[in-house]
Amino acid sequence: MTLSERIAEDLKTALKAGDKTRLETLRTLRAQMVELSKRGTDTRVTPDDELAVLRSAIKKRKEAIDVYSRVGREELADKETRELKIIQEYLPQQLNPDETEKEVERILTAVGAMSPKDFGKAMGAVMKELKGKADGGLVQDIVKRRLGA
Repeated sequence: MTLSERIAEDLKTALKAGDKTRLETLRTLRAQMVELSKRGTDTRVTPDDELAVLRSAIKKRKEAIDVYSRVGREELADKETRELKIIQEYLPQQLNPDETEKEVERILTAVGAMSPKDFGKAMGAVMKELKGKADGGLVQDIVKRRLGA
């Protein structure tokens, strides 16, 4: 079952259960998936494309939470937090910080990155391998620390 199909099925379940937050969140995701499939190219939507939609939605929610928290709109920040948790359910299992650190170290050794000037090469290799499995901000912090950047 593709991610789009899973979201469509869960949308039906949320509708029957009357879970408004889940329903709204899944409708938004489904609309983004449909928009992705009708982008005008003849290429098929890949699982990576679907994950990119999720990562984009997560990034937007995190930014909104930050803004709402800064201006004292806690009720809106809470709503965004609930939506964020729903979206995160559809991501593949994420590596914890210790596992991420070990994987980054292994990849850096494999590509021979040892100094701050290797940062671009290192990030490209690490994100290619850990895409969707680890938080990009955490990966960037680890790579910077390891390379002394």
